Amino acid sequence: MSGNDTLGKDLRALRTSRKMTLEELAGALGRSVGWVSQVERDISTPRMSDLQAIAKVFDVPVSLFFGNADAPEAERGRVVRASARRVMGENEGGLVETLISPDLTDSFEVIHSTFLPGASRMTPVARPTQEVVWMASGKLDIWLDDQKFTIAAGDSFRIREQSYCWANPYDSPAIAIWVISPPVY
Repeated sequence: MSGNDTLGKDLRALRTSRKMTLEELAGALGRSVGWVSQVERDISTPRMSDLQAIAKVFDVPVSLFFGNADAPEAERGRVVRASARRVMGENEGGLVETLISPDLTDSFEVIHSTFLPGASRMTPVARPTQEVVWMASGKLDIWLDDQKFTIAAGDSFRIREQSYCWANPYDSPAIAIWVISPPVY
């Protein structure tokens, strides 16, 4: 599906980062363990309905499973062109996220986030991850375990298995680069 045999590798990375067994994923999908194993090894290609079910199990957008098949062979899995980054979120609530990493097979992922002016997520998010975020431009208000910080271009912050919320009450988009371990998308 992603054109370079990474769908299976990405699926395995998602499953293992969520500490889910083949049996658990197969059960959640109503499929056999053998089928899931074949998809993870890029032997079988899932249908769109399968991808939608997988995305629902992992709470990720279906777009995650579609990379740029037009990349030159030498670049696949190695180079990600700005115009070919995979969209990671549903672009809801004024947050646009794309994958900077070539895929999800490393012990971390790198995400490019654009927080549009006026956007916010005030419902706390907590993930079992370690994250370091660098602000490339703009300003963003972030609450780490209910303590508010205003982060500006050039600043960075860390999230270690704690809750956070964010808001961009400013007139310009805020652009951040996230390094997240283990991958959560």
